[in-house]
Amino acid sequence: MLETLSQLRPLRCILGLTGNIATGKSTVAKQLNALGAHVFDADQVARDVVAPGTPALAQIIHQFGAQMLRPDGSLDRGALGGLVFQNPQLLKKLEAITHPVVRAELRMRIVATPADAICVIEVIKLFESGWSDACRQTWVTYCPSEMQLARLMLERGLSEAEAQARITAQNKQADKLARADVVIDTSSTIARTRAHVERAWQAFVTEHRTSV
Repeated sequence: MLETLSQLRPLRCILGLTGNIATGKSTVAKQLNALGAHVFDADQVARDVVAPGTPALAQIIHQFGAQMLRPDGSLDRGALGGLVFQNPQLLKKLEAITHPVVRAELRMRIVATPADAICVIEVIKLFESGWSDACRQTWVTYCPSEMQLARLMLERGLSEAEAQARITAQNKQADKLARADVVIDTSSTIARTRAHVERAWQAFVTEHRTSV
């Protein structure tokens, strides 16, 4: 087991992708996948590690109650999110359960890629959780807060209050932007975002190849 995330750096070339909720991370990640990157979505890993029968799901139900289960035995992420995003202390308790197992699973998946792979990890708390230590470069997606709000309401069906609670629960965008190697502004058209991603990706790949 790798004890620190920085120990991944010599093993794989990793690009970190982050940004606050509804700023376009998934769109950028899909583009990077199409360009040949091995993309790992920490949120998807988080879903996998709380599947029915997993120890993490059992801990969540013990902490938050059986009402967090759907009739089929899976986690009701909507109900849980509605609870923890209204209460920072409950959010910390949830993260204490999920973050260690997500980190271990993500490490395992990265190490299982080919040795010459270029991996992209999509992690909302890339800097806060220390994942940036494993990255050769970090990208941050950005859009204005009013666009975040509109996207959450339109695309996820949240009320304005629910959307605002999820935005407020995260660290300020400015904190991430200040630490970014590359900022991807997703507030314009998909075509412009794609062009920016392609330019930044080619520059990253060229730098990686010349440093090997």
